[in-house]
Amino acid sequence: MNSKTFLYILKRIALAVLTVWIVITVTFFVTRAVPGGPFLGEKALSAEAEAALNAKYGLDKPVFEQYITYLKDIVTRMDFGPSLKNRGRTVMDIISSGMQVSVKLGLIAAGCATVIGIVLGAVAALRRNKIIDKVIMVITTAFVSMPSFIMGTLLLLLFALVLKWVPANGAMEGGLILPVITLALYPTAYITRLTRSSMLDVLGQDYIRTARAKGVSGVKIIFGHALKNSLIPVITYLGPMLAYIVTGSLVVEQIFAVNGIGRAFVSSITDRDYPLIMGTTIVLASLIVIMNLVSDIMYKVVDPRITLE
Repeated sequence: MNSKTFLYILKRIALAVLTVWIVITVTFFVTRAVPGGPFLGEKALSAEAEAALNAKYGLDKPVFEQYITYLKDIVTRMDFGPSLKNRGRTVMDIISSGMQVSVKLGLIAAGCATVIGIVLGAVAALRRNKIIDKVIMVITTAFVSMPSFIMGTLLLLLFALVLKWVPANGAMEGGLILPVITLALYPTAYITRLTRSSMLDVLGQDYIRTARAKGVSGVKIIFGHALKNSLIPVITYLGPMLAYIVTGSLVVEQIFAVNGIGRAFVSSITDRDYPLIMGTTIVLASLIVIMNLVSDIMYKVVDPRITLE
């Protein structure tokens, strides 16, 4: 690793820390600015009991003092505090258990989307303007245009309720099939179109024509030159894609009743669980920032000609 690359990585890490800090600050003050509180929905809760709960969790202190205390706990102990609604559980415990499900779901969906998308994109490029190319483009356009919650609902109705091939509850054994498909459809379609476009551009380059003129075999041209160079935009997309799948599972996990971090995040908002809102927001924001950094570094690894500035 040369000095320029090292400085670039340090710069990106500093920007990442700044971004996460801005997210923490904005989320903290916005949640406190909304009228009401986490204990207003409690039944038969007297004013004295509510005041005692606010004092117990430090919500009776000035907002800026709460903010400083929260930052200190994160920086010094990585402590997100206890959940206000899930009594007896810390935010870190809830996030940890939710991430185990969401990461598993996201990795499977990302792997399927990457492999299938690259294969379909390459086939569409090599069979340009043929029937198979047109079919692939029509299908991918439909998947790109359709929101995940509509696709998830359709899959749930068809395969779980009508055909009864898979359980409707995502927490049940075998129930991750439909959530994986739902999360993978959009990235698969996007990667397919990205690979096709990039590969068509590479196949039109001078060095490809030169290789063909020299008698290089078609297989070597496709796999040794065209496909490899056409994957650069795809690799750039992989980092944000993985972050998108995990963060984009918020609605999907609700539809299929999957106990992941997305479902915990949605529940924290409806319950006004301040610590859980903050914890899940920080984790999801950090994931997006880290995946973008990894994507930029991988971009350099795949194509050494690219300079990181």
